[in-house]
Amino acid sequence: MTAPGTRAGSAADPGAVSAPSAGGSGTDLASGTVATPSAPGPDADLASSAIAAPGAPQPGTDATPGAAVIRAAFAAARSAGRIALAPYVVAGYPDAAASLDIAMAAIDAGADLLEIGLPYSDPLADGTTLQRASATAIRAGATLAHSLDLVRRIHAARPSIPLVPMAYVNQVNGGGDPGVALRRLAESGASGCILADLTPDEGAPVEAAAREAGVAVVYLVTPTTPPVRRAWIASRTGGFLYVVSLVGVTGARAALPPGAATFVRGVRAMSPVPIAVGFGVARPRQVRRLARVADGVIVASALVDALGPDARNVAAMARLVRALRAGTAVPG
Repeated sequence: MTAPGTRAGSAADPGAVSAPSAGGSGTDLASGTVATPSAPGPDADLASSAIAAPGAPQPGTDATPGAAVIRAAFAAARSAGRIALAPYVVAGYPDAAASLDIAMAAIDAGADLLEIGLPYSDPLADGTTLQRASATAIRAGATLAHSLDLVRRIHAARPSIPLVPMAYVNQVNGGGDPGVALRRLAESGASGCILADLTPDEGAPVEAAAREAGVAVVYLVTPTTPPVRRAWIASRTGGFLYVVSLVGVTGARAALPPGAATFVRGVRAMSPVPIAVGFGVARPRQVRRLARVADGVIVASALVDALGPDARNVAAMARLVRALRAGTAVPG
């Protein structure tokens, strides 16, 4: 497993200019053949690199209907004096029926948005917990079609909650046309998607397809992303900006990294969209700390861990969601 701070072009290294991705598992990535815009270097003129010329299509996906739904969830939480809480569930884990029950419980325990991990055989941004859950789901028969059916069923049951699947670019672009998968996501009720190994350097074709489908593409920044590049990525993300709290992969941590609050505060100051902090966020006290500097938090591995080794302890997972929700109040 390559750490996100070191793999060029990974989610975890949006600070590096990515090379075209190689197709895996028999996939044929269009990104290897489509010319993409250069990312700004540390000394770049952000105004010239991030803003399209008059009359040209605007980059990014923040003007999509899906992005508006996501932003509204953050705004509603802020109006209630809270930051938004986005729990994470793995589609098909431990099986299709149980994952629906888990998603319903997470929403009903206090989710403002729900992030849904789409199982994948090479989840390079994920730590041990989410790798294990993804592998279990795949062994239980999870496919992209089954995952989208879960999204559809969740949306039908809880239509007011924005759903944001998290996937990898091969899952969307494997057939060479990202529009097919993105339209299917939109039809299933998703408001946006997080593609963990996609950066704006290669994202233009995916963004164009997402705009047509009406969904947001959410990008990530990390502590190793240079400030000018953070602003450029923020100008291209849709709905919110995913702020990775650490240099590393997903997984519950006992404490936030030193300097995390300062880093998050700086990203928030330059972002035109809400920011949500994930990777390592696991405990209510961490949420309370982030409530001072962020617009939202994403909690994943800790919730999967709370389900227990057989992933059946839904009550324990829901208790943790409620405890995390209690920590979202913004200090006066």
